[in-house]
Amino acid sequence: MSSETKISELQSLSPLRKSALFGPLLMLASAFLFSVLDVLIKTLGPEFRVWDIAFYRWGGSFAVLMIIVCWLGNPFKCHDLKLMIFRSISGCIAFFALITSIRLIPISTAMVLFYSFPAFAAFFSFLIFKECITKEEILCIIAALLGVAILIDVKLGGHFFGYTMGLLSGAFAGLTISLIKKLREKTGPVAIYLYFSLFGAGVSFPAFIANPKLPESGVEWLMIGGIVGSSIAAQLLMNQGFKYCKSWEGSLFLTGELIFVAFFGIFFLGEITTWRFWIGGLMIFGSIVILNRVHARATSISKSQLPEAQVTM
Repeated sequence: MSSETKISELQSLSPLRKSALFGPLLMLASAFLFSVLDVLIKTLGPEFRVWDIAFYRWGGSFAVLMIIVCWLGNPFKCHDLKLMIFRSISGCIAFFALITSIRLIPISTAMVLFYSFPAFAAFFSFLIFKECITKEEILCIIAALLGVAILIDVKLGGHFFGYTMGLLSGAFAGLTISLIKKLREKTGPVAIYLYFSLFGAGVSFPAFIANPKLPESGVEWLMIGGIVGSSIAAQLLMNQGFKYCKSWEGSLFLTGELIFVAFFGIFFLGEITTWRFWIGGLMIFGSIVILNRVHARATSISKSQLPEAQVTM
């Protein structure tokens, strides 16, 4: 086999290999950092309102990103401004719908409704991208959603509006992920999060400035910095991951956030391990592993379908 043929083979397989390997790794890394963000928000203290946390997260992220990338040129350059605005709006709706749901119904139920977003991402990916989904992949989604329901102790109660908002948060999260997937075809991950941070900071600023809550100690400043840093890293990894994953597929990997949060709760917050953690966590993790194997098999099939000159010595 000549060196030119070998190089051609590697170039042909490169996108497939990246999709099978980089996508899951980037998404799981993003899920881990989102869990760090969750723990920091939980331990920050109830005196910090939703608006305070939202503004620190989005406003801080926008400021940091501008400092890092402004010297590289126009950081707001994008190929579809309208789609970028829709992504920012849908992401903010998902966030505030989730917060509203948490305040009206038990938090466990609200989180289960929110983590329905992989199913919504599959639905929107079919509408937007016409992506087909196999029976095996559908079973992985169902298994992960059932694992979420088991992992979180669901309790009924509260207002019907709270349930509606919880489901709405999952729907808009799924839509947001589908839009990110579309944007990643021509737009970089930094620009996508930059627009989202700018929009979120603008929405949260009026309520924040009306009665701002400032950090009062060095520990609180470090925690705010951790929220900004973990948010930036998690979002950029997620945005980049969608270059290699289908929208619903990446969503399923992101449910790993629940497992990471549970581990943090057990090892750092002294929470007790229950059967729900083991069964629900295994169902989520198992569905992710199976999905990755399905993806790897599809990559192997694609490799076998390459011209003979490229796959033989």
